[in-house]
Amino acid sequence: MTNALSKLLDSNTTLLADGATGTNLFNMGLQSGDAPELWNVDASDKIRALYQGSVDAGSDLFLTNTFGGTSARLKLHEAQNRVAELNRAGAELGREVADKANRPVIVAGSVGPTGEIMQPVGALSHADAVEMFHEQAQALKDGGVDVLWVETISAPEEFRAAAEAFALVDMPWCGTMSFDTAGRTMMGVTSADFAQLVETLPNPPVAFGANCGTGASDILRTVLGFVAQGTERPLISKGNAGIPKYVDGHIHYDGTPELMGHYATMAREAGASIIGGCCGTMPEHLRHMRAALDGAPSGIRPTLDQITDALGPFSSATDGTGESALPERRVRKRRRA
Repeated sequence: MTNALSKLLDSNTTLLADGATGTNLFNMGLQSGDAPELWNVDASDKIRALYQGSVDAGSDLFLTNTFGGTSARLKLHEAQNRVAELNRAGAELGREVADKANRPVIVAGSVGPTGEIMQPVGALSHADAVEMFHEQAQALKDGGVDVLWVETISAPEEFRAAAEAFALVDMPWCGTMSFDTAGRTMMGVTSADFAQLVETLPNPPVAFGANCGTGASDILRTVLGFVAQGTERPLISKGNAGIPKYVDGHIHYDGTPELMGHYATMAREAGASIIGGCCGTMPEHLRHMRAALDGAPSGIRPTLDQITDALGPFSSATDGTGESALPERRVRKRRRA
């Protein structure tokens, strides 16, 4: 399938994605518990500014403000009947910003998890999940996104449902899981499991990878796990800007712009083709990542020791695959409450 993202990947060895959505919107005045998606209509200038911040910092790709845009998530805010309106608005604002750039910029329609547990563990059926994702995907397509982008998924069943929904709207897509539980997703999926899952899909993604998680070091270990499976698909790495800490009444991520610059180049050497940030990643981080990717020559694939020396220790002794046990000195200690 020929699409704008594949074309850009063909002409660039590495693409810079965007940074955080929530962190940036909180800085603009979003309150805890509010639905960011409502701002696509109620505060459209702030959403334009969110997107523009990534473009101005050098991102080749940014995600729309539609992470919680399924009916299941919007129901929490009594907006379940506004799926088409809110998702299309978020996409149209993104299209507007990207089309004014003086270079190709990809608009990726963000699709997050439904927030519900799928059968047989939970109550959400496959058919209902597909219907939710289909409704959102159609609205994002109508709004003009270049590619659909499902992110922060933890269950393989939900990933499959999203893939099926995306096929129904005939759109290229990318997908990431969050490996935040000792190298696994919350539902126990390892990097090896995920790489293998992707190859079983009738309509595999253009690119796949990891987002969020527990820090820059951990996500690079996950990327190396994908590479170890021999995948030939472009890989995505969107790691948090360091580790969250509670400072002066709010959550602060301790990753400096300089650290995220090191992370970006190491992600490239580890095997990622699309590199961005997740929670805590601000435009200043992205500018350092852009400069690092443009200024540093490509190097060899980093070892686990090189990753921890540069970016800090891992949060767990292994990534769940059984092949990466680390010395105790390189594992972050968890303090008792």
